[in-house]
Amino acid sequence: MFTKSFSLIFSMLMCVVAVGQETPDFPTPGPEHEWLEKFVGNWALTSKAKMGPDQPDLECSGKMECQMLGGFWLINKMNNEMLGSTMKGVQTIGYDPAKKKYVGTWVDSVTSTFWVYEGTVNEAGNKITLEADGPNMMIPGETSTFRDSYEFLSPDHVVVTSSMKGDNGEWITFMSGDAKRIADKE
Repeated sequence: MFTKSFSLIFSMLMCVVAVGQETPDFPTPGPEHEWLEKFVGNWALTSKAKMGPDQPDLECSGKMECQMLGGFWLINKMNNEMLGSTMKGVQTIGYDPAKKKYVGTWVDSVTSTFWVYEGTVNEAGNKITLEADGPNMMIPGETSTFRDSYEFLSPDHVVVTSSMKGDNGEWITFMSGDAKRIADKE
């Protein structure tokens, strides 16, 4: 009984001490975080993926819902239809002031890979490029560097490109497409 009473008194005393102290200053979003707000909304996606040198392109379509989390993080939820199946993915993008880089993650319903991105926005301010290391799609058991870019041609039209670095250091584009803003539901 003494232990419970002591714990309760100690907890109350700590609360009184904490209230008397100044609350810490939390960081506020910077201009790099604000740049991500241009994605907020709903988008229709169309893309073509290259399946191989002698194979036809695979056409995909879907939707992307984008929202900000606390002004720091962009959360993209994607649903794509390909080969009669639905692929769902969740992407996060934020800005790390210590690294002076955009950072993010990607997970989806068709792989077990947890992708971790780093990247930058170009000088023109209309394109973000993110890179991540992950499993090589062409050579099982090996890894490669991947690059995803989102280029705003207008506030309502984004060109999306995914590439993989080849053995010779050249970038091989394996997917390209468009995201076009659609009206929000009322």
